[in-house]
Formats: sequence, C-alpha cells, structure tokens
Amino acid sequence: MDIGLLFFPHPTNTAMLAQRIEGLGFRSLVLADTQNLAPETWSQLMLAAGATTSIELGTGVTNPVSRDPAVTASAALGVQVASGGRVVLGIGRGDSSMAKIGRRPASPADFELYLQRLRAYLDGETVDRDGSPSRIEWLDDLDVQRVPIEVSATGPKVIEMAACVADRICFAVGADIERLEECVARARAGAQAAGRNPADLRLGAYVNCVVNDDPAVAREAVRGGVASFAHFSGFPGMKIDELPAAVQQAAESMRTGYDMTHHGAAAGSHAQALTPEFIHRFGIAGPLDEARTRLRQIGDLGIDFVRIIPGSRDAPGEVTLPSIAALSTLVGEFA
Repeated sequence: MDIGLLFFPHPTNTAMLAQRIEGLGFRSLVLADTQNLAPETWSQLMLAAGATTSIELGTGVTNPVSRDPAVTASAALGVQVASGGRVVLGIGRGDSSMAKIGRRPASPADFELYLQRLRAYLDGETVDRDGSPSRIEWLDDLDVQRVPIEVSATGPKVIEMAACVADRICFAVGADIERLEECVARARAGAQAAGRNPADLRLGAYVNCVVNDDPAVAREAVRGGVASFAHFSGFPGMKIDELPAAVQQAAESMRTGYDMTHHGAAAGSHAQALTPEFIHRFGIAGPLDEARTRLRQIGDLGIDFVRIIPGSRDAPGEVTLPSIAALSTLVGEFA
C-alpha cells in the first residue's frame, strides 16, 4: 500500500515542500484545490514538478463546476509533460471550492458527464460540445503518458459511477474500517457490473492522521480534518439514515451546523463538538504503533494507497512536522 500526503499549498514553499516530502520517501503529494483557501493548484503543481523527480503529483481534489473539462484536461496534461508522467487527476463533486463562491456541488449525473468529457480530452479525442467539436489541439505533436482519473467518493451513487469510468477511487469516508469495507465492496461490485475487472480499479482512502505520544494532542491536531469528512457524509442528498450508526449523528450535525469559514480547521465549533470516540474511530490520532496498526487494517481491506491529511489547517507545526517525519518511517513497511 502506497502512502502519500495531502496539503493546502502556499505559494512561498510549494517547491520546497514537494522536495522534502519526496526526500522522506512518500509516494505521492496531492494539493487541495479550493481557490479561496489556497493559490491556483495547477500552477503550484507545476512548481512541485520542477522541484522533484519521482513522487506522484496531483489534485486532492479539483471540481467539475468552476473548471471546464477542457481547462482541467489542458492543465493536467501540461503538468504531465513537465513532470515526465507523474500526474494523477483527483476530482470530486466539489465542496469547499463551491461553498466559498456560493455554488453547489455537481449532481452525480452532471459529474458523470463531466468525467466522460474529461477522459476524452485527456486522451486527445474530439468532444461534442453542444454541436461544436472540441479537443486539446496542442497535444498533436507530443507523446504524453495517459493521465489517470481518480474520483474522490463518499456516497454510493458516486462510488458506483466512478467504478464504471474512473481509473481510481479514493474514498473520503475517514479511517473507519466498517465504512471502508462497505466502500470497497461497492466499488468492486460496480466495476464488475460495468464489465470491468475489479482488480484493474485502484482503490484508495483519505485518512486524517497525526502521530503523537499524547493522544489528546494528536486528537486536537486532527479534529478539523475529521470534521470535514463527517461533513462530506452529511452532503445534501446523502441518505443519512443509511449510514452506520456511529456516523449518523455527526453527519446530521455537520449538515446543519458546519461552519465553512473554518473548513478543515480545528477552531470551528463543529470540529470542537466531535467526541474523542468519534475522532478515534474516523481518524488516526495517537502513538506511531497505533498508526501502524490502523493503516495495516486499512491495507488489508484491499486499499492500494492512502492519502494522509497530516493535521487540521490550523494545527501547529511543532505537532504536524514531527508527525510527518514519524509517518515517513512506515512508508517502506507498506510498500
């Protein structure tokens, strides 16, 4: 199982961050794409590509609402060329990126159409845009490696749809083994129903994880990220009564009381309301041995890769930086 990291980029240190993460041995680095919380993601990925040689780079995640599929494909292909074929295109329906500009996530149906068009653009094909033929013409004189599409998914509709059209699915349901097991089974069944070999579909998980010998310190540093994933479970349209009992109450609370001004931060009242038990189940917060055991359990489900969120957006560096260094020691164990 590959272990990578997700960060909100900053224009003053993206290249240095990418070099450091690669130097620590992590397999991937994906950057959040929320325009109000971080600078333009594809430009930051270009900086990361120029500063690294081997680490996989991508979006964690972009959206189908504020970016036309031709724009997204052209950006991804540009970084694919610059990086020598190390790009993964992570995409979801849109959450904070939409909320920050007063718009809603894409519907599953619109998302599926977007993914179909995106795949065609990435492959150099012509896309019918309401009667107008459209393709990425600058690809004509280049031999570019295929860009994999990785769908970030929480609910059953998107998981099943992604299993039909995506190269990878990265589950955004936290570290809970019960939920991840259900997601893996649903994705494999969806791939098989679509006539695909389930083994060809790579499966991953976003996991909020902070390592610290003091569990209370670790919980405080991770609670903002855990709250975000509870919020995803409470998306409008999600059938909360069909969620596991352990997440229903938090999902309902996040649907009505999530403070988007503190998205991904521990300072929000919604994050502070999470109990230690909830954080323990849906995140990983504690000593390194606990992280090793929990990650091993996730890998045993058939998860091919994890993208670790190494702390809330407002978590102190004196906690997150040693945690990242400690987690890097596990990379070789899971290879």
